[in-house]
Amino acid sequence: MSTTLVYRGYQPALSFKARAVPTVSTMLGSLLPGMLPIIAQAPIVPPFGLLMLLAWRLLRPGLWAVWAPLPLGLFDDLASGQPVGSAMLSWTLAFLAIDASERSLLWRDYVQDWVVASAAIAGCLLAGYVFALFAGGAAPIYAIVPQALASMLF
Repeated sequence: MSTTLVYRGYQPALSFKARAVPTVSTMLGSLLPGMLPIIAQAPIVPPFGLLMLLAWRLLRPGLWAVWAPLPLGLFDDLASGQPVGSAMLSWTLAFLAIDASERSLLWRDYVQDWVVASAAIAGCLLAGYVFALFAGGAAPIYAIVPQALASMLF
């Protein structure tokens, strides 16, 4: 994470607290689903780490560098038990897709942010499902639908 926020030519210096809050909140979001006292047969708890990452990315576009999802995704993989590298790859691809969409959209409003975040959530959950299949999981694809719907509506 850089010490300055570069966005439209304006570069104010950020304090340590302003630099730490997005990272710490994303890491706490990654830990939260494992701490909730919910026992379920299928995944229904939204990936709060991904939701926090997307929220910070969409609300503060120049806050993080493009490589920022790599260490945060590694932390999420270690905290959630997913195969190592699945969140690292899917979160980085989501960041790159959001960057590409920002170049084509001149202005964004709430609905466009919601659609972009929903597509990123669905893509990351689908990528996590595919990684779990390669790691030996054997669940049908419709098992992640409740989690995707809860994530998109949360």
